[in-house]
Amino acid sequence: MIGGPTASGKSALAADAAERLGGVVVNADSMQLYRDLPILTSWPDDALRARAPHRLYGALDGAERCSAGRWRSLALAEIERIHGDGALPILVGGTGLYLRALLDGLAPVPAIPEAVREAVRALYEREGSVGLHGRLAERDPEAAERLEPGDSQRVMRSYEVIEATGRSLLSWQAERHDRYTGRAAVLVLEPPRDALYDACNTRFERMMAAGALDEAAHLLARGLNPALPIMKAVGVRALLDHLSGVTELERAVALGRQATRRYAKRQTTWFRTQMPDQARMPDRYRPESKRESLALVERLLLTGKG
Repeated sequence: MIGGPTASGKSALAADAAERLGGVVVNADSMQLYRDLPILTSWPDDALRARAPHRLYGALDGAERCSAGRWRSLALAEIERIHGDGALPILVGGTGLYLRALLDGLAPVPAIPEAVREAVRALYEREGSVGLHGRLAERDPEAAERLEPGDSQRVMRSYEVIEATGRSLLSWQAERHDRYTGRAAVLVLEPPRDALYDACNTRFERMMAAGALDEAAHLLARGLNPALPIMKAVGVRALLDHLSGVTELERAVALGRQATRRYAKRQTTWFRTQMPDQARMPDRYRPESKRESLALVERLLLTGKG
């Protein structure tokens, strides 16, 4: 497993490792699962995908929702298939919740009634993520303390769970089951902040040059529910506001860069606090560090230590 923030070089490392070790890359990024936004969600480019097979990129339509449980089922099926072919599964992505769900299993949270989901979505649309976070702080202060007010998906999830079950999501998570029984080596990329933020800015500019605005226009034309996960992809809101005449293009690009940096910061914090005991690579992955980085991966596979 290779985790870490956006723009840390995870995809390149996974492709190089797969090429070196006879592996297959499996996507563990919640947004790259959707086929609608290959540019804005930074799918591995053609050159990387030519080095090794890649799975679960664009597996779902943007009108669908994907939970950690659904991704886990898809990933476990791929892992079994890859092992059956005598290859090495290499899971890579910035959605740490997915990686942890695969390793630690899932909390037995009951299905949330659709009426509750709709009510929480209505609250979110009326009060925004900050307002809903305030409501969560009243009902479940411990959960609210662990979440940033702007982390809308997790704020909504925590609120709908306590609303529907009367119990905190944290309480349910303490009852995780179905832990992964196979052997897994985990590496987290943790670059210095300045280098990471520079890479985030460059990435968004490259997205724009590659056609991100056209991609956002196609998404807008679909008329999807704004509460769907794909509509929360980093940079999408700013570009949709520009296409709707709300924001000038220059301002939209600046907001997109800012959103990318903030997302990378949240991911870094999540991996640092939620997966603190995993091996670390304290830098971005770059071609010039390929030899040393792949040696680290091989050592991790052999010994379990970075």
